[in-house]
Amino acid sequence: MTTQESVNPSEETIHIGPLDIRFLLTKDDTKGSVSVFEVMVPAGQKLAAPAHKNDAYEEILYGIEGVVTWTLDGKPIEVGPGQALCIPRGAVHRFDNFGPEDAKQLSIVSPAIMGPAYFREASLVVNAAAGGPLDVAKMVEIFRRHGMTIAAPTAAPRQ
Repeated sequence: MTTQESVNPSEETIHIGPLDIRFLLTKDDTKGSVSVFEVMVPAGQKLAAPAHKNDAYEEILYGIEGVVTWTLDGKPIEVGPGQALCIPRGAVHRFDNFGPEDAKQLSIVSPAIMGPAYFREASLVVNAAAGGPLDVAKMVEIFRRHGMTIAAPTAAPRQ
């Protein structure tokens, strides 16, 4: 195998509402150990995605550009360039970009339970809503199939 064949073997960008998710590695590339992808969040974007828990995997985030505010078990935590945050299994979380610049973060999911299939399915529901209310029943089912549970509704942090 040449170096070119092994770099970003699962290269794919998925558009889900205002977000771009760029997959680099999936479970098929890592024998199920990790999924690796970039998340691009536009400036000032308060996301409609519900707070949720990862039932059987950790999610590690690493800031590349801009600042994303993660709300982890009710506590806002800003993650900027060069900073990392681990979201443990079972922790309720969500994120927003309250800042004036676009943000990019690297996400590592271990084990690789969540991958491109989740984002492809969720994008159909989010993009169909076109900024209106999401089909909650469909989202709950998609989350469940991909190892997540939607948390009880809480208010997003305000800034």
